[in-house]
Amino acid sequence: MNAVSKTVSDAPECWPELHLDSWKDTCATLHMWTQIVGKVRLALSPPVNHWWNVTLYVSSRGLTTSPMPYGARAFEIEFDFIDHQLVIRVSDGAAKTIKLAPKSVADFYRELMATLRDLALEVKIWKMPVEIADPIPFDQDRQHASYDAVAVGKFWKILLSTDAVFKQFRSGFVGKSSPVHFFWGSFDLAVTRFSGRRAPARNDPDPVLRKIMREAYSHEVISAGLWPGSGDVKDMAYYCYAAPEPQGFSKQKVRPAAASYAQGLGEFLLMYDDIRRSSSPSAALLEFLQSTYEAGATAGHWDREELEAPLEPVSGAA
Repeated sequence: MNAVSKTVSDAPECWPELHLDSWKDTCATLHMWTQIVGKVRLALSPPVNHWWNVTLYVSSRGLTTSPMPYGARAFEIEFDFIDHQLVIRVSDGAAKTIKLAPKSVADFYRELMATLRDLALEVKIWKMPVEIADPIPFDQDRQHASYDAVAVGKFWKILLSTDAVFKQFRSGFVGKSSPVHFFWGSFDLAVTRFSGRRAPARNDPDPVLRKIMREAYSHEVISAGLWPGSGDVKDMAYYCYAAPEPQGFSKQKVRPAAASYAQGLGEFLLMYDDIRRSSSPSAALLEFLQSTYEAGATAGHWDREELEAPLEPVSGAA
């Protein structure tokens, strides 16, 4: 098994306990807030294959858009989960903040748009959420209005640790690979590897979802990520799927032993709590990522010799 980078910590505070039931209302509200900010990035960023132009990224304080062009200026929006504020920084030195606290999605939307206008940043977005059941337009959503700062801080700590392991896993692949990025539509942190071969065209019945999925899955992929859970998945989980799924993928042996194939979802799952309670969460996660990738690459007959590189542990701070 490949060693985990010395820069990735297994300290308990880096892998805190967080069950979905304890913050599901906050999770739903934060999901909608990230969609609003993500749609600002979508409106301003040049298109990139597989929707890589719309994602957020884990930062040293929370989640960020990275710089977005705006005429002679650029600006960045960051969810600061330490001071619990939304920070908007402009390349001309201007900056404003919005407090992250219990408030409705409609109020958050109104505050953000007003703050952008105050900074002479005029941005129009489609106000309908995506990839959720029964969406409510952002400016009308007073149903989601929860914010538990402690739970959000824990979620960010988990994202931060996961991001580090995902990045090390990504380094073991010389083929096309996505950045490690946060999709606000599905509200998950993900990293995706590509075989280099075209995939059959998708034909999802919903026209919006079809547009999203055809671009996301134009080529064969093996994708892994972290998701807070919902529906039949009752808690936070790591996942891995192959699209299109090759014959025999579900029967492949993966590690750790707690991982299993979810037939209804078409992906392998490993619950976050099983990772957290292991002797080395970072090593257990890397083992899951590597073994599920190998399952997909083997079943899908990927040219592994051409696509893979050895994982080299990164020396760093103790």
